[in-house]
Amino acid sequence: MIEIKNLQKKYPHKDASGRNGWKEALKGLTLSIRSGEVFGLLGPNGAGKTTTIRLLTMQLLPTAGAIYYGGKELYAHARELKNLIGVVPQHVNFDQDLTVGENLELHARLHHLARAEREQRISELLDYVELSESVNDGVRRLSGGMKRRLLIARALLHRPRILFLDEPTVALDPQVRRRIWAMVQSMAADGVTVFLTTHYIEEAEALCDRVAILNKGELVAVDSPENLRKQFEAAHLEDVFLKLTETRGAV
Repeated sequence: MIEIKNLQKKYPHKDASGRNGWKEALKGLTLSIRSGEVFGLLGPNGAGKTTTIRLLTMQLLPTAGAIYYGGKELYAHARELKNLIGVVPQHVNFDQDLTVGENLELHARLHHLARAEREQRISELLDYVELSESVNDGVRRLSGGMKRRLLIARALLHRPRILFLDEPTVALDPQVRRRIWAMVQSMAADGVTVFLTTHYIEEAEALCDRVAILNKGELVAVDSPENLRKQFEAAHLEDVFLKLTETRGAV
């Protein structure tokens, strides 16, 4: 479903002495993600996770390399392929002056959903994320977990085939995190390809079919959590993560 080939991103940068140069945020990333897979991207701060998500969701242009969705190059078919993508950002970005229902209505209109389809889809998704009783509440009144679930509902309105989750459970209590995990597993079971970044290694271990570990812009490992544990003779994926990042001076 997703093919990433030699993806690179450089930024203008001044070194400690004030000389102009370039900083490599991503150094030739190559990955293949299957349809219906839950794929996790891990790495310490500054590893390139956010840059990767922004490139895959067309928020940034790459310095080099290519991205393909379903065999089509992303930037050559941007308008068409945008409809395949749903994004749950790390930071809550609703219109704070609108209700839950009005925020979903606005987003559905932006995706040009017809009125009957909008109404049906909003109702279905509010049921799915268990927010039907909050449809007329202002988003300011929602708890952190409710806002996260509403972000997921909004991202699913247009029935994307690829869902990007950027730190989907950050700062949430364990009970709410488990509910969101169940939603992710349900979406994958329905054939949605889920691409997530997380700092919670146990989250990746519980959810992901495979994980990739980035360090300083480079891919240092990619495999299933089980295979990585076996390869590094580790009891937990976190142990693998620490071995791969500490030995490269990143943590």
